[in-house]
Amino acid sequence: MRNTNAKIVLALGVSLIGATRAPAQEAVRLQTGTVTDQIVSDEDITYLRKDLRSLKKQIIATNLELSDKEAQSFWPIYDRYSAELATILDKKYALLKSYHHNYYSMTDEEAEDYVRGRAQVEAGVTQLRLKYLPIFRKVISGRSTALFFQLDWRLGTMLDMQIASEMPLIQQ
Repeated sequence: MRNTNAKIVLALGVSLIGATRAPAQEAVRLQTGTVTDQIVSDEDITYLRKDLRSLKKQIIATNLELSDKEAQSFWPIYDRYSAELATILDKKYALLKSYHHNYYSMTDEEAEDYVRGRAQVEAGVTQLRLKYLPIFRKVISGRSTALFFQLDWRLGTMLDMQIASEMPLIQQ
């Protein structure tokens, strides 16, 4: 029963992640080969990211069966992890914003900087996960820790796929 519920909640999460874009329909919509002139404000992005973090926390809470004692220890650690992750992802969103701004005039050096920047962000996320692995493991079981990171990866991957599907590839 729990596995079925987890699948439903993850599917709902995917739907809600897509649904959180609805208020920003006037936003930048990057499609293969085209970039609109409409720009999302930094405030819109901040609110969207906050909503996504809240949704992610709800999905994790639903799928991670924690005792009261475990929850009391887990959630403050999760909040620190989430704050550190948001700081790393700030760099990613700055890169995406720069990519959008420079799309038509991007130099070879700017393109290379974009790739290096994205790689540094991914490395930072991986390092953060490895840093927090033993910290989470001290307060929840190894299986629960693994499940948490699976959920974290899966939700991050779904969001990355959504972003990637809307970003045009660099033209040669």
